[in-house]
Amino acid sequence: MAAPPKSRIVAIYPGSFDPITNGHLDLIARGSKLADQLIVAVLENRRKQSLFSVQERVDMLNEVVKPFDNVEVGHFHGLLVDYVAERGANFIIRGIRAISDYEYELQIASMNRRLSPGVETVFLMAAEAYSFVSSQLVKEVASLGGNVSGLVPPIIEEHLKNRVSKRN
Repeated sequence: MAAPPKSRIVAIYPGSFDPITNGHLDLIARGSKLADQLIVAVLENRRKQSLFSVQERVDMLNEVVKPFDNVEVGHFHGLLVDYVAERGANFIIRGIRAISDYEYELQIASMNRRLSPGVETVFLMAAEAYSFVSSQLVKEVASLGGNVSGLVPPIIEEHLKNRVSKRN
């Protein structure tokens, strides 16, 4: 008699990733160890003014996640729980940098669980080196000509410099 098939653990790490930071990349590396498959999902938020288009963010993410065999990049709009169901995911991964992040993320996780009772959210604490890093702060520093090396992968730093120089 054959053993029953092993169930695959699929996690989704959603975000705007505008742009991806080394903090995001750290969570991707750690999250990829928690699941058989990790889907990094770019949110299409039409209400938010983004520096990079959804396709540009997907392309940049695809570049930086190449070292991870079990990570793929996708994108979605609408409710995250619908995307989770569509992809057959078991849980959502979210990063926490500070208490303020926790309060916000707890509200979102609670709403997601209310909308879809089987959806769990796993919080990962940001690595200390990245606890202050946000995409918004990186964009602001870059737009003012500041040095963002060490805060974003080198290829993303180049994309940032090119985009910011076109805007200024």
